[in-house]
Amino acid sequence: MNEIYLIGLGNPGKKYLKNRHNIGFSLLEDLSKKYNSNFLLKDKIKSFYSEVKINNYTYRLFLPNTFMNSSGDAVRAIVDWYKINVDQIFIIVDDKDLPLGKIRFRKKGSSGGHNGLKSIIEKLQTNNFNRIRIGIGTPQSIRGEKNFNTISHVLGNISLEEKSILDKVYEKVIESLEQLNTKKEEYIINELNSFDKDQI
Repeated sequence: MNEIYLIGLGNPGKKYLKNRHNIGFSLLEDLSKKYNSNFLLKDKIKSFYSEVKINNYTYRLFLPNTFMNSSGDAVRAIVDWYKINVDQIFIIVDDKDLPLGKIRFRKKGSSGGHNGLKSIIEKLQTNNFNRIRIGIGTPQSIRGEKNFNTISHVLGNISLEEKSILDKVYEKVIESLEQLNTKKEEYIINELNSFDKDQI
């Protein structure tokens, strides 16, 4: 079956639309728009769903409707509904431990403290699934203290300066995702992991 399953992580609702935490949503919305497709809520898979055709492949796009910390409920529902192996899914997620504009494609790994990934690992009972992490940078320190205000950073809105960088990142990731059906995964992993926003 020529199908690719892409799941973007984020929080549903207008309130969270431009949050750094919603990068997974934003990227898949850009991909969907590019092919004139729209997202519709599908209760059975606890997600908004869109599909596009690229080179005779069906790309199934999902935006969980469960809120970030329960992303695993939607991912579990998707895996069960489509009866697919977990290695067939690609999770697209923000990462505060990566510099803004950096991309990391990994085939497995820990949650790295990300609640969305934590929930998915818990519900799937494995960490062997593809994830594409997009850097949002480390939050500013508060009044010179060492602790960081992580929550307000990830739930903060993307600035215009950040957006111009992230637009390039989305373009690169979408370009790579479009090639998932024609190029080897290793090639795409190298392409994304070596991406440098300053070379564009």
